[in-house]
Amino acid sequence: MSKRLFMLIGITLLVFVLAACSKSANKPEEASTEEKVSNSNQTTVSDGKETRVVSDMFGDVTIPAIPKNILVTSSSYAEDLIEMGIIPQSSVVVPEIEPDYRTPYLEKNGVVLISQTQYEYNLEQLLSLSPDMIITPGEGLDTKVYNELSKIAPTVALKAGVGVHEAVKELAVLFNKEAEADKLLTALDRKANEAKDKIHQAIGDKTVLVLRVEPSRYRYLGPKADDDVSEFFYKTLGLNSPEVTKDSDVWFTQFSLEILPEIKPDYIFLETRSMVDFDSSESLAELEKNPLWKSLKAVKNNDVFPIRTNDYIQAKGPIGTSKLIDYIVAKLVP
Repeated sequence: MSKRLFMLIGITLLVFVLAACSKSANKPEEASTEEKVSNSNQTTVSDGKETRVVSDMFGDVTIPAIPKNILVTSSSYAEDLIEMGIIPQSSVVVPEIEPDYRTPYLEKNGVVLISQTQYEYNLEQLLSLSPDMIITPGEGLDTKVYNELSKIAPTVALKAGVGVHEAVKELAVLFNKEAEADKLLTALDRKANEAKDKIHQAIGDKTVLVLRVEPSRYRYLGPKADDDVSEFFYKTLGLNSPEVTKDSDVWFTQFSLEILPEIKPDYIFLETRSMVDFDSSESLAELEKNPLWKSLKAVKNNDVFPIRTNDYIQAKGPIGTSKLIDYIVAKLVP
């Protein structure tokens, strides 16, 4: 009996040990499951729909976890998204100011184009699209407009304008496309650096002025302005501004034609500004017949190059930026 009892106790102890080992072995798996649940807390299910909360210019926004019908109010954003592998279903466009390449590019990628008036939204038309998510630039967006868009669908106002670097980074975070964004921007930066070197070798320290012609005034681009356009010309491409304008931190500064001889740029990129209901042709004609203009070295040497509003103010996506780099290199590098 004592031998049997001894064996029974031994078997019982063995069962306890095996059970303890089994429980211990399961612990890592249980921890992993708990971790997964914690990570999935970023999304919730309401009315059978999975959603998540993101932060934008105006606070927190609840959006679909996997949006099916994305509307973007900026065609530059549409371009950014497509280049990262995301196809928005529709995009607002202003036909008069779109760069030439973009409309066929968006159409080729199956994006429905919604023609709107510049700086205005046809809210009824946007509502008819039944978007489940709207993406819009937050920089400079009026609260009232944001609220109106939010009535149509959850609206994310990015903490950025439409400059390619800021916009791509923000959109990448929104859609978990950081790797794609990094690859895209790295390639663009490499191209810009190569262009910068070519330009410097070709023109050295010669100066470049970006001059804007408008119906009733003339303005030049401030090299130190807190804007992606100024940064592109005078930092990314390393162009030198004329001495008179070098400290300007205003995006476009109005000036009198009388000071043209003081500015005396070596090269000029001349924009006849295009906007809806905006005609700058008369101002351009006045500029071109002005004796002070004609006396400039850049004018005499045919170093004045036209630049379209559509191609450098509106074309801020990866493709448009690349095209602009090519254009500037073609004009400044023999």
